[in-house]
Amino acid sequence: MRGIFRETSWAVIDAHQSRRVVFVVQFLTHCCAKVAVSAQLKVTGHAMSTSLRGRSVLTLDEFTSREIGFLLQLAAELKADKRSGNEIPRLNGKNIALVSEDDSIGTLLGSEIAAYDQGARVVSLTLPANHPGRCGSIKDTARVIGRIYDAIEYCGHARTLKELAAHAHVPVYNGFTDESLPIQALADLLTMQEVADKALPEVTTAFLGDGRCAIAGSLAIGAAKLGMDFRIVSPPIFWPASSFIDEVASEAHKNGGKFTVLEHVGAGVLGADFVYTASWLGEQEVGWAERIRLLAPFGVRANVMEATDNPDCKFMHCLPAFHDNSSKAGACIAKQFGPDCMEVSDAIFESKASVVFDQAENRVHTIKAIFVATIGDRKTDARDRDP
Repeated sequence: MRGIFRETSWAVIDAHQSRRVVFVVQFLTHCCAKVAVSAQLKVTGHAMSTSLRGRSVLTLDEFTSREIGFLLQLAAELKADKRSGNEIPRLNGKNIALVSEDDSIGTLLGSEIAAYDQGARVVSLTLPANHPGRCGSIKDTARVIGRIYDAIEYCGHARTLKELAAHAHVPVYNGFTDESLPIQALADLLTMQEVADKALPEVTTAFLGDGRCAIAGSLAIGAAKLGMDFRIVSPPIFWPASSFIDEVASEAHKNGGKFTVLEHVGAGVLGADFVYTASWLGEQEVGWAERIRLLAPFGVRANVMEATDNPDCKFMHCLPAFHDNSSKAGACIAKQFGPDCMEVSDAIFESKASVVFDQAENRVHTIKAIFVATIGDRKTDARDRDP
């Protein structure tokens, strides 16, 4: 440490100096944590050697910052390979079941393309809502699918996802559930990595709207793992559980980042590189009016983007979005509450600041990276071999 700190006689440090020393130590600890995460994300050439073979992807909470960095780098490589026409199939002979309980066309279309690009075969299966007895138990269904297929991607209820993962004995991927959206969060992080002119640990993202929604939670976890500055800006009634806030804040601090939950929009978006929102509407129309009334001040309009004080700030949305009256729900909202009562204005959604469709495309590349990392042929290319 010589040359950085002057040698000091600790016996004579007074209270004021002690406070300064504590501050310096805390500052250095924070910087070291951020540097450590940055080092794990900085990869030259091909994706770093990290084995995720046989792993399920249920939530990002189960992965280290190194593993998340590996998936992002692999996704970036696979995207570049596809665009250059140099993609190497690593899923030849693999069979993937795409299982859903509801309408998940966007998710499953991307997964089909990802699988086909890599040489895999897919089949789409639908589990009837509430799993009536004629379909058998989820436990039995999981064991049957696991005997026939190499992996399962599931969209629906979190409880079913957990049961599939417990009994299928093959990798299970969370396409989306009512509790978490890890694949979407990875696609969003990949988009930030592509768009930002800085490393992810230096990125600040503000999420406006319902802080309890699945994408807000998944992004908060991913950002904390990577040492980012992530903020949830919403009415207190829509704040995440205090236990979740404490856990994510602790993880963020460990990695040199910050996680903040607040109500003030101006303070929440100041300095943000990305402003993110999601649909305010639940699956049922019951309760829409009250939700819209409470969330209306948190809609993303021109004044919110200006309040970031960052002319390069980008807008993000995981879709589906309600930003005009071209959809049935959008028309209903506009008629009943007015056009300013949607989660984002049409002007912002269609602006040059919007990277919404980059996010949508990147779902293909992130689920492809997950397929390759967990069930791919590791002998196809030396860069993908296990360490």
